[in-house]
Amino acid sequence: MSAKVTFNTDRCKGCELCTTVCPKHIVVMDANVVNHKGYHPATVKEMELCIGCASCARICPDSVITVEKF
Repeated sequence: MSAKVTFNTDRCKGCELCTTVCPKHIVVMDANVVNHKGYHPATVKEMELCIGCASCARICPDSVITVEKF
């Protein structure tokens, strides 16, 4: 099964909770991007490794993460 994870980067506050629950350790903070709030938003570094578990989306306190399974 493949999956696609998207982040509403403008709403991400950089809490890093999503990075702690990813079983594949592919959710990271994007050091190259700063959103309008001044935070480095989360991103997935290797989307092809995503298993679509949605742990990141469930833990996000601001509901900025969407997981689509194919």
